Amino acid sequence: MASKQSKKTAKKKTAAKKTAKAKSATKKKVATKKTAIKKAPTKKAATKKAATKKAEVTPAKKKKRKRSSKKTNEHYVNGKEFYEQIKEYYRTDDLKDILAESIHKIATGLSFAPNFINYSYKDEMVGDAVLKMFLALKNKKFNVDTHNNPFSYFTTIAFHAFINRIKKEKKHRDTITRYQETVYGDMMQDNNSPQGTVYTDPSNMPDDE
Repeated sequence: MASKQSKKTAKKKTAAKKTAKAKSATKKKVATKKTAIKKAPTKKAATKKAATKKAEVTPAKKKKRKRSSKKTNEHYVNGKEFYEQIKEYYRTDDLKDILAESIHKIATGLSFAPNFINYSYKDEMVGDAVLKMFLALKNKKFNVDTHNNPFSYFTTIAFHAFINRIKKEKKHRDTITRYQETVYGDMMQDNNSPQGTVYTDPSNMPDDE
């Protein structure tokens, strides 16, 4: 009888241990679920912070774009309005200030292109382009009946005027350098010759007999 009771008590103890283990396992699962629930809001908060940072950064970029657009608008010419201005000039032969301003804007805006902006004689380039465009406008070279895009037409005229000015300036510079080389060469020859004397100071020059 004693052995039977000891077996029963042992079974009860093993059953109690199993139930205790099951309870601890369930408690661990509940704890892990709670920690997962707690971690999830932190990720959401982090994403919210990142979204707010992006929202703070994007308006600054938009402001910079607006500032750059203001600079480009200073030399902007509306193609349709420019076309109507030319048609009115052809009808009335009255050159209005708004048409002259549009032509000047085309030349000035082209001077800020990357292939023209670094030249020191940029004002002369703009002046040549304005003159060529006014001559084309006066002689009515642009046909308003067959073409409706005067902006590209007059921009091409300004472009060729810029190229011609660059060629003239380069030719002028080459002639100056050639002249300087010949003068310096003659001076060096006079210095090397036994009878040649170069007088740099006019007071040291001999009197004419």
